[in-house]
Amino acid sequence: MARLRIMSVSSFGGSFARLGPMRKPRFHGKLPGMTTSVTVLGLGYVGLPTAALLASRGLRVHGVDTSAAVRATLAAGRSHIAEADVEALLERALRAGLFTLHAEPPPADVFVIAVPTPLGPGHAPMLGHVLDAARALAPALRSGDLVLLESTSPIGTTARIAELLRGLRPELGEVHVAYGPERVLPGRILAELVENDRVAGGLTPEATRRAVAFYRLFVRGEVHATDAATAEMVKLSENAFRDVNIAFANELSLIAGRHELDVWRVIELANRHPRVNILKPGPGVGGHCIAVDPWFLAHGAPEAARLIPAARAVDAAKRAAVLEQASALCAAGERVICLGLAFKGDVDDLRESPALAIAAALAQRHPGLVVAVEPHLDAPPAGLEAPLLSLDAALELPGTLLVLTDHRVFARLPPAALAGRRIIDTRGIFRRPIVPHREENA
Repeated sequence: MARLRIMSVSSFGGSFARLGPMRKPRFHGKLPGMTTSVTVLGLGYVGLPTAALLASRGLRVHGVDTSAAVRATLAAGRSHIAEADVEALLERALRAGLFTLHAEPPPADVFVIAVPTPLGPGHAPMLGHVLDAARALAPALRSGDLVLLESTSPIGTTARIAELLRGLRPELGEVHVAYGPERVLPGRILAELVENDRVAGGLTPEATRRAVAFYRLFVRGEVHATDAATAEMVKLSENAFRDVNIAFANELSLIAGRHELDVWRVIELANRHPRVNILKPGPGVGGHCIAVDPWFLAHGAPEAARLIPAARAVDAAKRAAVLEQASALCAAGERVICLGLAFKGDVDDLRESPALAIAAALAQRHPGLVVAVEPHLDAPPAGLEAPLLSLDAALELPGTLLVLTDHRVFARLPPAALAGRRIIDTRGIFRRPIVPHREENA
């Protein structure tokens, strides 16, 4: 096996540095020629941090993205995603010559596919990007290479990729194909790529062994070996579990609203039960995982899926309820100030964001009565027909505050800034006494 140049995590600064030095990688046997170079296809929210992390471990990493703009930005040492410490790792890797950018995949020992898998009509999985990536890497494959799919995918996708590659390169010897889904939270991606347990499943025992050994190069958590189909279902189950549980919390919020009760207090007290852990309600779930993956699971066995579609329906109902509540105010001539567009706090990620969907629908219904605040964006996103203001500028305007994202900058607003405001707080960040205007005390 090629000798690795392992860099200490602490040498890169920032919050990622607090992880401390990596322990020595553990291997189950010798894996010839597997640890010198990696090609990562897709340099988005998962692919870019993964590529930067691999380069920080001394691997030669080829980053592949079809977007010339993305490649140009990264070549200049700038990250196109807002994620802690990624840019520092990127700059270091570029200076060391360990990270190169490409439009087409070059040969490597390991190929990592980290491209989007969106939903299509009827909530059907769209695997076009994954299959295109497999077709793109096929000419660069050599016998004995490892192909790792990391994109969240329906059960059976890894086997489908292997079949596609065999058809494109029938002259090759054995190519090892495996599935290794990520378990990361935006805003903590680098840290969680290292800290969290990982599941790796191959189509053969040897593919599994090689996938596990690869992840042990940089994963501090346990790497659990299984088969590819099980690993695919594990990933979908994790996010479907969260979706179902958040749907329960959102349904409680709708019921509590009918009774004029504080759902946050209800959940807080219910969670004092030793075996109850209700999650937090909100305006709906977003991001590419929780809002999408449950449909992948249900799509594979629609006759057996009952709870998953019900949870998705609750999510849609909660979004609609928030929209109708704010729309009623606009219909009465009230301005609504939408606080947040990202799907979760302190990130710039708009994928499947309920906040953006609600703000956009509200602005379309009531032109001129809606403004938005999103501190992580410089301009309104496509589809939002409302001005994007700074928080200070927005607070100078009269109107209702509609809290859609729990950014810390919103939660830190002093009570005086909220005095006299009507607030629709879908995130529960203002659950504290608010000083009213003096005339309201009279």
